[in-house]
Amino acid sequence: MEIIPPHVLLGAYTEGVFPMAEEGEILWFSPLQRGIIPLDGHFHIPHGLERRMKSTPFEVRMDTAFREVMESCGRREETWIDPVIVESYCQLHELGFAHSVECWDEEGLQGGLYGVALGGAFFGESMFSRKTDASKIALVHLVEWLRKGGAVLLDTQWMTDHLRQFGGVEIPREEYLKYLDEALAGMGESDVPS
Repeated sequence: MEIIPPHVLLGAYTEGVFPMAEEGEILWFSPLQRGIIPLDGHFHIPHGLERRMKSTPFEVRMDTAFREVMESCGRREETWIDPVIVESYCQLHELGFAHSVECWDEEGLQGGLYGVALGGAFFGESMFSRKTDASKIALVHLVEWLRKGGAVLLDTQWMTDHLRQFGGVEIPREEYLKYLDEALAGMGESDVPS
């Protein structure tokens, strides 16, 4: 199976482009309206979720089940995550660029998300839940991790009602590309594998 080479995949992200599989073909996207979740004070945790988090329903881990998170995200009736996408991102994970945030309980992995970290940007790819609020709790932990690490951009690609409740907004592509340039400004050529 041919995978997307890491330098091609990461190079695309630096240009504001990302891949999705459709009927066995890899298509590349750069939406006119881009979804982002601001990492400043505009990030919002819904009250019900805040209450639920106090009871600590899950143990949150990072990067302990990357492939399982990806495969779980792809188990939908309609999905753009095919074997080429899975293998391509698993390779990025092995290189330290792709990460997963996972919610576990005594019955196993119950939800999570994955994406790509590059410079001061995180490109959220997909999330899934087997139990109530698992993906939402993973998102809250992702934002905390990004803030601690000094990230300035959380790209969600498209905007959904699910993401709007956290303060997600849509911005025009030109504005997104300015944010992206700022987020990548400190990154050197050596940060991208050849």
